[in-house]
Amino acid sequence: MHGFMRSLLSCSFIIMLFSLSMEAQQPGYGASFRLESWKKNLEMKATSPYAGLAWRAAGPEKQGGRIESIAIHPSQPGTIFLGPGSGNLWKSTNNGTTWTPVFDDQPTFAIGCVTIAPSDPSIIWVGTGEVLMARSSYAGIGAFKSEDGGDTWKHMGLEECYHIPRILVDPVDPDIIYAAGLGRNYSENDERGIYKSTDGGETWEKKLFVSERTGFVEIIMDPSDRNTLLAVAWERERRAWNNIIAGEESGIYKSTDGGESWKRITRWLPADENVGRFGIAWSPSDNNIVYAVLDNQSPKASGNGQVRGEIYRSDDRGESWVKTHDGDLPTGIGYDFCLVRVSPDNPDEIFVCGNKLIHSTDGGKTFEFTGETIVHLLSHDIRVMHLDMHELVIDPVNPDRLLLGNDGGLYMSYDRGVTWLHYNNLPIGEFYAVSVDNADPYNIYGGTQDDAALYGPGNHDISKRLTDYGVEDPWKHIYLDRWGGGDSYFTFVDRADPDIIYYEHQFGELRRKRMSTGETTGIMPREEKGEDPLRRNWMSPFFISQYNPEVIYYGANMIFRSENRGDSWRRISDDLSTKPGTEKQGNVPFGTITSISESPLREGVLVVGTDDGNIQFTENDGSLWAKINSDLPDKWVTKVVSSRFDINRVYVTFTGYRDDDFNSYIYKSDNLGESWKAISANLPPEPANVIIEDPRDSDILYLGTDLGVYVTFNGGDHWYSLSSGLPTTPVYDLVIQEREMDLVAATHGRSIFVLDISGIEDPGNK
Repeated sequence: MHGFMRSLLSCSFIIMLFSLSMEAQQPGYGASFRLESWKKNLEMKATSPYAGLAWRAAGPEKQGGRIESIAIHPSQPGTIFLGPGSGNLWKSTNNGTTWTPVFDDQPTFAIGCVTIAPSDPSIIWVGTGEVLMARSSYAGIGAFKSEDGGDTWKHMGLEECYHIPRILVDPVDPDIIYAAGLGRNYSENDERGIYKSTDGGETWEKKLFVSERTGFVEIIMDPSDRNTLLAVAWERERRAWNNIIAGEESGIYKSTDGGESWKRITRWLPADENVGRFGIAWSPSDNNIVYAVLDNQSPKASGNGQVRGEIYRSDDRGESWVKTHDGDLPTGIGYDFCLVRVSPDNPDEIFVCGNKLIHSTDGGKTFEFTGETIVHLLSHDIRVMHLDMHELVIDPVNPDRLLLGNDGGLYMSYDRGVTWLHYNNLPIGEFYAVSVDNADPYNIYGGTQDDAALYGPGNHDISKRLTDYGVEDPWKHIYLDRWGGGDSYFTFVDRADPDIIYYEHQFGELRRKRMSTGETTGIMPREEKGEDPLRRNWMSPFFISQYNPEVIYYGANMIFRSENRGDSWRRISDDLSTKPGTEKQGNVPFGTITSISESPLREGVLVVGTDDGNIQFTENDGSLWAKINSDLPDKWVTKVVSSRFDINRVYVTFTGYRDDDFNSYIYKSDNLGESWKAISANLPPEPANVIIEDPRDSDILYLGTDLGVYVTFNGGDHWYSLSSGLPTTPVYDLVIQEREMDLVAATHGRSIFVLDISGIEDPGNK
């Protein structure tokens, strides 16, 4: 055993020295903390000596991306505002043929809703913070207002609401605004509720509050009475290990005095602990009729474990309700897609957004699927409608025209959903991870949120696509599910045989594919008979060893090693997490491995990080492991890096995102974890996702955070912004293509960006 390993195991006095080399860090809670962080982000960007460096948007576009909000101009139907969940806000003035980002310089990229004032379409409202409330849904920073059609924006408060799913503007007086505040994703807060402003958003008053864990996801207005409102409360609680999406406090509330007072409506509506999210819609042509779709968490009568989606109708303006149908709906309804829309010219015609889009013309008694004849604007391998419907807008002037947003992007129909045009011409891919090869030109590989794994040329430039590539996007899918998507994460090409690509689905479902034949083999390691089930992260890490392309490492809550490209596996560790107790065991796997790093200097040296804050090290390919994270934060490990310059050096980044903690946690050890140094230095406090070394210089590091990219030339003592030219976007992963010296950034909402760093140098040396 090497001396440094013995010291990790036996020299307990070393632990006492940790605090001497650590800088105290406090959690970063609250919107005021985040706004101050944004100010520092802007200052660093403005004063950066690298402001002239140009990031290149490399795509892809064809895969689409999750659309959660849509608004169309009331008198200019070709003017559309589009809100991808984490892709900022986009505007088109030619019916989607081309798009312009109009929110890139704001302090958040997470769009909850976009609303155009009916009486003055130059006024645009954006509520920030994703509606989806999934594991990767980002908080916003309040409400924003534009008075010039989206050219400029003003922050209008409500930042402590975190997620604003709906803003409603009075149709006569644009100074009267209502906002639904859903609240924090991972903790309780009392800023949830229904808010009202009577001075154009300058001040707000909370008009309805239920509890610290129950927020509001919808508010609508009677089309014939501006004082009559309905609002939807949603009780929910999310933790890293559990997701509760229903409760007795979920329900529908009504006001008849412009939101000054409210009553809960319970007549013939479910009101127990299984009541999940409601979606509601008023009939534009008959204000007596209101529809509601409910994610009822009671099991289906069929007993197949699925929950019930139910449609209710009111014929007395929301006072009482009746279920419209017998049996189950033909589509799944869930907390992440739960909307109903009523045709402007027929109160009995409704569309319901679930896992699929369904349609009824008899008031919800019977349903059928909408059409699935799809034409893609850019070429796509699957001509089927994508799954998971998040938004639907029916043109009030032309009810045949539908605008649908789902996990695959924007779809438009001119025949009430019989046929569709897919506007897959936006670079809004939500990438989780990225890798590159050494081809010429090199290729970029990555997995996305529900839009599969893709690869494309590293020299692609979206701005030149129309001239260089005709009308095509040169990126290609590594795989697609039958609906044209599928979640994917880490993706790698075999160095020895580039025809083989490895990719994975949710919770570590690892695949090996031979691209020339399409042959795909499932190679995920599994527990032996009689062993406890493995715990796998939603994004389970794996990689191909740099020493042998046939060797693959894979992390569940234990590490596995394969020596034959995944055909068989050997477990090389016990449980490397903290082995969380019953209080942290829920319906989401927790106590899982999130990051693995192999030393470039010595084979068999591995560093592993987990979602519950453990960091462990082995120098002998798993024969013996040592815990090396004493006194480090008890946070989710986003990245561990074993240095390519010093066998004893380790870097680690943590995120407090799943605690609603937005501080930066970035550390370095030069003695394999005997002591650690915080290297966040002058950085804005932003959750850190990835850190990598420059291959030329041990002191140069690159950092990806939830709000950009940074570089240091002295090992983390001082950082500079590299975010000029980048939209406000979360950078999930970074990799350097070393031949070209390109820094490749995988963003979760704006696809891939590339920066030439061949000439980058310390400004002190210029």
